[in-house]
Parts: sequence; C-alpha cells; structure tokens
Amino acid sequence: MILFTGLIELVGTVRSLRRAGSSARITVDLGAVASELKLGESVAINGVCLTVISAGGTEASFDMVAETLERSSLSRLSPGDRVNIERALRPGDRLGGHFVQGHVDALGKISRINRNSGGVEIEITAPPEAMELIVEKGSIAVDGISLTVANRDKDKFAVAVIPHTLENTNLGSARPGTEVNLETDILGKYVRGFMKGHPQQEGDGVTENMLRDAGYI
Repeated sequence: MILFTGLIELVGTVRSLRRAGSSARITVDLGAVASELKLGESVAINGVCLTVISAGGTEASFDMVAETLERSSLSRLSPGDRVNIERALRPGDRLGGHFVQGHVDALGKISRINRNSGGVEIEITAPPEAMELIVEKGSIAVDGISLTVANRDKDKFAVAVIPHTLENTNLGSARPGTEVNLETDILGKYVRGFMKGHPQQEGDGVTENMLRDAGYI
C-alpha cells in the first residue's frame, strides 16, 4: 500500500498540462527533488497520488487518467500554478501527520478565510459523501496537507492553519471560491464500510454499542 503523511515537502510549479482524449499529462518543476525521482515512483500532487513517467533536470512528468481528472482539481491547473508535493512514505520514516493514501474523496470549495495573528481559519464546503466522514478534531487532507478539523456543520467544516503551513504550501494563496482536493481519514472509511453490512444499522445508524461490539472502541 502506498501511503503519504500529509506533510508537504515542497511547493512545485506547473510547467504544462497537455490533454490527450480523456487523459492528460502534467509536467511540474520540482527543483532539486526531480533528480532524486525514479521512474514508477509515487508522488502526491495536491493530494493526488501520481506515478513518475519521466524525470530530468528540475522537472518530472505524470500521466492522469479520466477518473483523476474528473474527481480532483488537477484538470483545472495551468502553467505557473503552485502545487503541493510529497513523496511516498518509506519504511522507517517518521509519521508526523496522518496516513494519507492520495485517493481524493471529493472536491471542496473554500467559502471563508478568517485571518488572525496566529494564522487563519479556513472554512470549506463539502458534499454529503465527504461530510459524513468528517468529524470534529479528526484528521483530513486538504490538497494533500494533513490538517485537523476545528469544527463542522451540516455541509461545511473549518481547519486552523498556522503561518508555517501558509508559507510552505499553496494554501497561502488560496481565496474564497478556490477548489481543494479532500481526502477523509482512512479509519472512518473502514468503519463506514464495515457498518454498512451491520444488521443493526437500519434505522439506528452507527451507535456507540455497535462500535464497541465491533471492537472499534
């Protein structure tokens, strides 16, 4: 299983995005990191796991299939756009964020940004299929960045972002209306998948007793 941590290594710059039918190829300037990449290696770009198909100098290229283009915001990128970059987790690496697969669950949209001396609080609207897996104080990847959910409502949630993250990711240039790739916590997905087949779920939803009986708590 390929995993990431949600800790962004660097911010790259899109050099080109060329479409070919239902697929596309993106080339990104990664600076010195590009020379360290190997063909077939996995790299997360704005939280989307892609495979290196070529690398040379400071640039690397990746192919994107129709599913990737439809589900993520990568299809809207243009030359000059800044993107979050993270290479896959290696055995023995420290896990400073949370387990991220690079599989986008939904597109969110920044609805509000509140700035303060300690950073910003960013409010993001999300579709129901993502919101049902987002819990207060839980983890979420926003454009590949591991963040903690500060609070949530029916169709939106908020994350607090410190100055370091703003300076070292593309969130520093985000604005209301900006689309972001969302990946919810993997644990929530497994719990939901298990509970879908649970005989007590009908009518009662997921209860504390059900979670306890299943060994989750």
